[in-house]
Amino acid sequence: MQFGGRKKKISTIPQSELYGQHLQFYGQPPLENISLSEFETFAAERLKLLKTVENLGVSHVKLTDPYRRKLESQLKALNFPYRPDADDKKSQSGPIEYEKRRKDHISHFILRLAYCQTEDLRRWFIQQEVDLFRFHFTELVPKQQLAFLHKNNLHYDTISSEEKTALKDQLINSSFGVSGIKVMEHEFYKVPFQDALDLVRLRKVYLKQGYAYIPHQDIVTIVLNDFRTRLSKALALTARSLPAVHSDERLQPLLNHLSHAYVGQDYSIQKNVGKISLDQIDSLSGKSFPLCMRQLHQSLRENHHLRHGGRMQYGLFLKGIGLSLEQALQFWKMEFIRGKVDADKFDKAYAYSIRHMFGKEGKRTDYTPYSCMKVILSNPPSQGDHHGCPFRHSDPELLKQKLQVYKVSPSGINQILELVKGMHYQLACQKYFELTHNIEDSSFSLNHPNQYFLESQKLLGGGKDIKREMDAPQRSQENSASKGSTGTQEVAANTSQHLAEMTEDLESFFQEA
Repeated sequence: MQFGGRKKKISTIPQSELYGQHLQFYGQPPLENISLSEFETFAAERLKLLKTVENLGVSHVKLTDPYRRKLESQLKALNFPYRPDADDKKSQSGPIEYEKRRKDHISHFILRLAYCQTEDLRRWFIQQEVDLFRFHFTELVPKQQLAFLHKNNLHYDTISSEEKTALKDQLINSSFGVSGIKVMEHEFYKVPFQDALDLVRLRKVYLKQGYAYIPHQDIVTIVLNDFRTRLSKALALTARSLPAVHSDERLQPLLNHLSHAYVGQDYSIQKNVGKISLDQIDSLSGKSFPLCMRQLHQSLRENHHLRHGGRMQYGLFLKGIGLSLEQALQFWKMEFIRGKVDADKFDKAYAYSIRHMFGKEGKRTDYTPYSCMKVILSNPPSQGDHHGCPFRHSDPELLKQKLQVYKVSPSGINQILELVKGMHYQLACQKYFELTHNIEDSSFSLNHPNQYFLESQKLLGGGKDIKREMDAPQRSQENSASKGSTGTQEVAANTSQHLAEMTEDLESFFQEA
């Protein structure tokens, strides 16, 4: 993966050695050329993986058996390395495993380019990559862990049996969960104390002459701190290099899109047009609308008007659940003329934008409803606006009051506010779904307001009448991979067209600082 710019001599590691293990610190960037379609596919699939890591990290205790099973299943489904062999040399020579490790390596660096642009994006990316690294590292057997440490210049050696015997009492007293028997069975690492400050602060290790004696199960803390530090520094350096990357007009829109990317079902293709009547909207808003759309609907009914951001977000959502163009024009006109807009002004000032949403005006693009990521990350609401994500953009106290009005239980409100505090806005919305539908665990990962509506209708028994066929085309980066590369110009053209379909850029909503 090479970009034009200043030439710099880099000490490189041969590919065969670089991919010798399924785990790495991502210290050396990929230097090979790849097609734009492969670039896009790798990025989309790693983003899916990191979203899974985020969801599992909140819904399960990390590194428990259910957490491991579900994450391993996703790694396998997306064709990433997922389980180290007892003898790593066997898998190293296999072409299939090599391709998995190559994909893991390249996709990590692609997302670095996309997620280095703001502090929020960097924080999110680092957290998910650290959690993924933790999973992989703890899957290694002690011998493989030691080999990995030495390969990455972390020369932490295990202490001898004689030293363990001599320090037995001190190691038992200072190490949590270590008995006399376990001291002799488990490995202890001798590490400079400055590399183990977190464990020293928690008084979980024995200190002697400037060294910390770390039990085998806690060495992962040291390695994760090192990985986090390296990745944080690397993202800062990558951000400084962005102007050179953005000078490539093929990559700039793709990288900007990735940080807001939605990789789920395409809700722009309506297969249930006319299945919803205008009389049903009030009832559905209370039962099956996500909080962002319920808020917009309530504001529209109270004020008989929404500003442009609200009309776009809510109008495309209604289009996605099945309102036809004629119904949409009727719905908005009936509501606006109850306020300060007369019928003539509506026809002149507002009808055009509604027809534009449906691809009947302007460049005749059939725009898609906004995904959660787009609602959360683009066009934040200002005073007088009602669009955006309530979990992201509302004051916590106002959000609490709103949830109380909607009859969410006090314990449920506390759970939602904890998720909001941790910046897990989509998971907070998913918890709201579970609480308002009286279910313990939703069987889906929420990424889209229209997905919320469809899942609600399935639960409430309305899925037969108001149900989108689940074989609808996916907004899929995989499609471009199947087409292959038929020359750089053709691939670039196809990618640009594909990106235009994905971003649906009505308002130039990617505004990075």
